[in-house]
Amino acid sequence: MEHAYATTVHKSQGSEYPVVILPWITAFYGMLKRNIFYTAVTRAKAQVLIVGDKRAVAMAIHNTECDRRNTRLGERVIQEYNKLVEKKKALPEEGGYRQMVMNL
Repeated sequence: MEHAYATTVHKSQGSEYPVVILPWITAFYGMLKRNIFYTAVTRAKAQVLIVGDKRAVAMAIHNTECDRRNTRLGERVIQEYNKLVEKKKALPEEGGYRQMVMNL
């Protein structure tokens, strides 16, 4: 027998484990989404044990809604890029390579 550790699905992304024990119950209603379930199941190399309610698994499989993230990152990148383009236009033309840096 070996030590076992608990982690979240989010923290486990990009990792694999020999065995994953997945508690999946309807009380976790906000987390019953297909993408979260898929990520949790695919962390296992050899075996997945789903402990909980069959209805919760069915709810997750049929729930394809993903939360929209409101980071405004795309807008910030475009604003910074436009600032750099304007700065570059204002500089005298030089030959060679010029590095541009964006601060987000």
